[in-house]
Amino acid sequence: MDDHYFTKKPVSKLKVREITAIINKKEFSFTTASGVFGKEKADKGTILLIENCIIEDKEDFSILDLGCGYGIIGICLKKNYPLTDITCSDINERAVNITQKNAIKNKVEIKALQSDIFENIDEKFDTILINLPQNAGKKICFKMIEESFNHLKEKGSLQIVSRHQKGGKMYEKKMIEIFNNSRYLAKSGGYRIYFCQKN
Repeated sequence: MDDHYFTKKPVSKLKVREITAIINKKEFSFTTASGVFGKEKADKGTILLIENCIIEDKEDFSILDLGCGYGIIGICLKKNYPLTDITCSDINERAVNITQKNAIKNKVEIKALQSDIFENIDEKFDTILINLPQNAGKKICFKMIEESFNHLKEKGSLQIVSRHQKGGKMYEKKMIEIFNNSRYLAKSGGYRIYFCQKN
């Protein structure tokens, strides 16, 4: 049985697989693995976030893909917005290693690092993107939202994807509590993209 993906050092036997995904009319190839979120195929919520997030393609525009898994969000966005500065982070050592390999595979330059939420991250970003690890529990998801506030620049945005009827409403309320605002960017298949801004 696989470890939970929200763990520092997965102990399950490494089983690697290759997947492809067409996102924003571009084809991507990714290596995924046991003990990493989304190992079977590109997650619908993740794709919805990639295709609907608000990003500015300019130099010095910084993005954090928090809880990056195998790096799909950061890598796809770097391909679509090549001027941006993208950091991918995950608590999971295996996920970070695979993200680095996937960046090379897809010919993009991103920064990938291991961090338990913001434990090893000091800088501030223009945008933080999260596919909330709902299976890791409400406490961790709340912490990710709360701590994002201090890691955003002024007017920076937090953009998350969640199943609306399976925790999303609760996380939207937390965003409003912390940021005093929230709106939807998109919805599909039970998922919604929630956007809030640091004002």
